[in-house]
Amino acid sequence: MNDGSDGSDGSDDDPARLRAARETVAEYASALSELTPGRTGNLSVREGDAFAVTPTGVAYDAFDAADVPVVGLDGEHLAGRMAPSSEVPMHTGIYEHARPGAIVHTHSPWATTLATLGLSLPPVHYMIVTVGREVPLADYAPYGTEELAANVVAAMAEVDSDAAILANHGLVVTGPDLETALENAHHVEDLCRLYVRSSAIGEPNLLTDEQLATVEERFESYGQQPDDV
Repeated sequence: MNDGSDGSDGSDDDPARLRAARETVAEYASALSELTPGRTGNLSVREGDAFAVTPTGVAYDAFDAADVPVVGLDGEHLAGRMAPSSEVPMHTGIYEHARPGAIVHTHSPWATTLATLGLSLPPVHYMIVTVGREVPLADYAPYGTEELAANVVAAMAEVDSDAAILANHGLVVTGPDLETALENAHHVEDLCRLYVRSSAIGEPNLLTDEQLATVEERFESYGQQPDDV
C-alpha cells in the first residue's frame, strides 16, 4: 500500500484510468460548495475495483489531483497524499452493491430539512425520474460507519433509487459519472425545496406510477440523439 506518507502521489501503482479519476475529483470538488456548507460534502469516482475520493476535512479548492486519495473497495488507502473522506464506508458500500460510476454526498439545506423531519421525497414532480420514482429515507446511524453504509444501501435498493436522504444527516446521489451525479444532486435538492414549500401550503399532488412510467419512456428519447448530430 502507498498511503502517501512518503509525499509521493502513488503514481507507481496509479494507472492512467485512476489518474484520470483523481483529476476529475479535483476538478469537480469545488462544485460541492454550491450544494453543501463548509467542508461537509464529499464525492468520488470509481474505476474498476478502486475509487478516487475527496480528502477529509480539506477545503474543496485546497488540493490537487496528486493529493486525491485512491481507495480500494475493501477500504484500503492505496494512493494520494491526503487521508480520504470519513464517509469511505458509505462509498464502498454503495459501489459494492449498486455499482455506479460516481457518488455525491451533501448536507444541502432542503434535502437535510427532510432528513431532520424523517421524510422521504415522494414524486411531486416528473424530474424525480432522474434518480428513480422516489428518494427514500435511510435510517439514522453515525456518520462514517458501516451501519450508515448498510442503511443507505438498503434504502436505495428497496425502491430502486439512485439517491437517498440520510435521516438527520443529508443526501447521497449516484450516477454513471460525476457530472451526472452532481447534476442529479441539484435536481433532488430543488425537488426537496419544492416539496417543503408546497407542503407548507397544502398537501402536494403526487404523480402516479403510470404517469412516472410515461415520463421514463419519454426521457429515453430526450435531448440530442446520435442521428441528430
